Amino acid sequence: MTTVRSASSCVPIEAIPADRTAISTRVADYLELARPRIAAMVLLTVTIGFTLGNGGEWKFADLASALVGIGLVATASGAFNQLIERRTDALMARTANRPLPAGRLQPLEVAAFGTVSAAAGLSLLYFEVNRTTAGLALLTLVLYVLAYTPLKRYSALSTAVGAIPGALPPVLGWTASGADLGWEAFSLFAVLYLWQFPHFLAIAWLYRQDYAAAGLRMLPGTFPRKGLTGLSATIYAAVLIPVSLMPGQVALAGGSYRVAAVLLGLGYLVAAIRFLVNESRETARGLLYSSLIYLPVLLSVLTWDHVRLLS
Repeated sequence: MTTVRSASSCVPIEAIPADRTAISTRVADYLELARPRIAAMVLLTVTIGFTLGNGGEWKFADLASALVGIGLVATASGAFNQLIERRTDALMARTANRPLPAGRLQPLEVAAFGTVSAAAGLSLLYFEVNRTTAGLALLTLVLYVLAYTPLKRYSALSTAVGAIPGALPPVLGWTASGADLGWEAFSLFAVLYLWQFPHFLAIAWLYRQDYAAAGLRMLPGTFPRKGLTGLSATIYAAVLIPVSLMPGQVALAGGSYRVAAVLLGLGYLVAAIRFLVNESRETARGLLYSSLIYLPVLLSVLTWDHVRLLS
């Protein structure tokens, strides 16, 4: 048998890959609890909020503390969400292989992981950033875990509740920079709040059968009337256009941002109207992809225009 030799032992190389595979799988499962793609979007919007709120005076230590603390709270939110929904996740094809329904992790260890992540994140924000950011992070966690997650089983209005914690990350970045809460922070919140509805509705329509099988009451399954989901998405996309101009009205950006906001908003609205006219997998995916283009481009232009005005 071929071995790897050290000063004290001979370890069969055949044993090493198995051990590494087991460790890698477990690490991957814990990462999946954190829902890394969502966490990445959260941290991006936190960074943008921090940039807009710091007045051009960067404090990298404060940003790092905010990102780590908020990242830990987001990780806790994902863990508790999957803990609560482990039984419904097992009934849906898209979530059945998550660590809990697949049996790779146990509820007790996920609860412990979420508790430690939440405690560490909130403590870091409280002691190293500021109390306002810690309080808003706690509100985000509570609304997501104790309001939005259980409400999905009872009412399609859960989306309106879930959009609140979904829109708070840029506000967390704003307060982490030391800026006071005001209309500027509200304008960031309003844009992200409205942006989520066409995005969520497209996902809910695409997976309406999965959600219905799991007993989750989303709009397309609860009210299956043809065109209703598309109409709702179109209304929200239309309202988003004037609301997206608010950052310019409160001096966070200038004319370049306003032009970009209108053009991006019109593109988002067209995708929603296509979905309204013909509800299909193609148009729903088109709306979903449009939402994923709209937000990062809008926020990038907002940040660029804001920094340009300060320089």
